[in-house]
Amino acid sequence: MISFEKLYSEGHEEVVFFSDPTCNLKAIVAIHDTTLGPALGGTRMWPYASEEEAITDVLRLSKGMTYKNSVSGLNLGGGKAVIIGDPKKDKSEALFRSYGSFLETLNGRYITAEDVNIGVEDIEHIFTETNNVVGVAKTHGGSGNPSPYTARGVFRGIEASLTKVFGDRSVKGKVVALQGAGCVGTHLGELLYEGGAKVYFTDINEENIARFKEAVPHAELVGVEEIYDVPCDVYAPCALGATVNDNTIDRLKCKIVAGAANNQLAEKRHGDILREKGMLYAPDYLINAGGVMNVSIEFEGWSDDKATRMVDTIFDKTMEVFKISEDQNIPVYRATDVLAEARLEAIKKIQGRFMGDMKSHRFPGRKNRRG
Repeated sequence: MISFEKLYSEGHEEVVFFSDPTCNLKAIVAIHDTTLGPALGGTRMWPYASEEEAITDVLRLSKGMTYKNSVSGLNLGGGKAVIIGDPKKDKSEALFRSYGSFLETLNGRYITAEDVNIGVEDIEHIFTETNNVVGVAKTHGGSGNPSPYTARGVFRGIEASLTKVFGDRSVKGKVVALQGAGCVGTHLGELLYEGGAKVYFTDINEENIARFKEAVPHAELVGVEEIYDVPCDVYAPCALGATVNDNTIDRLKCKIVAGAANNQLAEKRHGDILREKGMLYAPDYLINAGGVMNVSIEFEGWSDDKATRMVDTIFDKTMEVFKISEDQNIPVYRATDVLAEARLEAIKKIQGRFMGDMKSHRFPGRKNRRG
């Protein structure tokens, strides 16, 4: 289970558990680092097999958000939340409003958004009880579903990767093995198809598969396990994490690993192995930051043009990381960490110099909560 030693080793500031038996809510919020500002990260709902599994997931994801927000140049710290439950059975207005009330007690240290199995309707219920949420419906001043922006950022990361490997950013004629046909995966599939790529895909959900087939004509469905064996230019993991692991890494037949899933490497050493195999890895938290970039501007006045321009910078940032990797002769995942850690350390020095408690900074809340 969780321990102070475990928190210290990964740099977490706070982990909070919340339960409400009246609506069967079991939630865990992990705030990793608020050096750059309040912690922002999505909430996911998943039927974890154990509390230990949920804790492991939320700790990994929250740390990833710190690095994602840092490397993206956002004035936001990193955090994440998980709700233990079956999204098909356990969702209710009461559950999400109770969760929103809980988030309000954190006084702005954590701001949530959508993640796996959480949609705009769920966010709306949370928004009823707290301003510390982004990704609300456009009718309430929000940006709505961030999935298209996440997918756009991943697409830009794929273009940068193709530029590095082939000298041309075009996806035309390239083969992509896309794992996960959820909202982000489907939007990414559309972009790839429109660009002229051949797409193979897989998913465990029949509804997702049907939606993907309709959105991405001529995409070819393969088995859940077969996706690792597809000869391709790009393997794009867009489901849950750790799919690049000891059991799969030797099966991959690609030149590039670039997708939307968080924590794609089961262990950092798998990034080293990819490099040894001559496969270019575009780190997940570098190229899947489009969604968080999009929602981060809600408090300053969201617009599609502003969000799109911001997301498109992922291409240049990815190319910058590839250059750091080459110049310093280090794996790409480590080069991304170097960039994120350098910014964090620079801000910590400023905070120490002026003795200011920068961690209390909050976004200006909306005038009133809905309801």
